[in-house]
Amino acid sequence: MTTRFTDELRALCIDEWNSVINHKFTAELAKGTISQNVLRKYLIQDHRFLDSFVVLLSSMVAKARCLEDRIPGCQFLALITGDENDYFQRSFDSLGCVDTERCQIPNENVTTDFIKLMKDASEGTLGEMLSVLVVCEWSYLSWGERVLPITKREADGATFLTYEWVDLHSGDYFASVISYLRGLLDKEKDLIDDDGREKCRIAFHRAVRLEQDFFDMAYT
Repeated sequence: MTTRFTDELRALCIDEWNSVINHKFTAELAKGTISQNVLRKYLIQDHRFLDSFVVLLSSMVAKARCLEDRIPGCQFLALITGDENDYFQRSFDSLGCVDTERCQIPNENVTTDFIKLMKDASEGTLGEMLSVLVVCEWSYLSWGERVLPITKREADGATFLTYEWVDLHSGDYFASVISYLRGLLDKEKDLIDDDGREKCRIAFHRAVRLEQDFFDMAYT
């Protein structure tokens, strides 16, 4: 049986991948025990590259090979700019993070690096775009599904700040998005040359490293 290209890419950096999906941030978030300072820092920085992510996803949709390959990406784009962006705004209100204060907080180095990666991928090949998107979303589905069974709800004393972030990155619909993105990248492997596949490997690994660094950053 042929190994999927996305599985090959993940296997090349499996230790770093496992560090991401098993990071203490994810368990603390699900249990509702995460420090508000840690969550606040994470959300402020994460929101900084939402625009770059929208550009990356839009660029992938534009460069996809047919209408059938574009439609699910458009639908996911609506969720990112709708429910997910709404979560950020409600979270900032709840945490008392007003716009003027957030604007005065500089980017962390990893935030700047992530924005650059997304910008570089947006201007690169379809394979590079998909490689970064797959890491961003597949890693989050992986940890989201892992912690979902232990996620505390309002009845347990938790707030939407914690459980809604888990809910946004788990469940049938989100899983279908990852299946769609992985499917496109798997298909792309056979449509590009060795140089194109190496670009995918580099982009994928770079994204995994940044995901790990980003979780770590929230605790510094």
